[in-house]
Amino acid sequence: MIEYLIFLFQVVVISMSGVMAPGPITTATIVEGSKSRSAGIFIALGHGVVEIPLILAIRYGLGPLFKLSAVKMVIGIGGGMVLLLMGISMVRDAKRVQEITGEESPRSPFVSGALLSAVNPYFLVWWATVGAALILKSVAFGVMGFVLFIAVHWLCDLGWYAFLSSLSFQGGKFFGERFQQGVFVVCGLFLVLFSFKFIFSSIALFRV
Repeated sequence: MIEYLIFLFQVVVISMSGVMAPGPITTATIVEGSKSRSAGIFIALGHGVVEIPLILAIRYGLGPLFKLSAVKMVIGIGGGMVLLLMGISMVRDAKRVQEITGEESPRSPFVSGALLSAVNPYFLVWWATVGAALILKSVAFGVMGFVLFIAVHWLCDLGWYAFLSSLSFQGGKFFGERFQQGVFVVCGLFLVLFSFKFIFSSIALFRV
């Protein structure tokens, strides 16, 4: 029991280090949070819809697939293009931020969480390396140990994204339209930077 509690503590620390690292989902959570306080919860749910099947796939032997250069290259270029389009759209829409935050978005936070998880190559590689090591350790504690590991990791996602979206919502209410415009522009530019990073890293793999 003590061994497993120590393991779960390691899961929380390692999970939070990954969750809190700046990335596309963090950026989307801040933007969506400026519209809705609960956006982070739905982003975490969408993230989980992609993440949990991935964990199961790695658990049952598909982990090495995500380490292949060809797979990382395809995911990186495809994901980079999606992020590029999202980033440009975000910067472009900054001028009409009040109109956007007041209308129904064509893409829900849930879809954003799932989409950004699926196209993020570093998310997949993290699970194929660091995550795979945690999965292996959790399996040693039996089925319930594995299930609890998944739950604890996802709760780390949920807690952080809910906190971020609430913080962004409060900031938007307090600072008003200028704050929201700034959030859209900065986050959009970050998505563009992430997209270039993904694409060029993938091209480098092709050259190798």
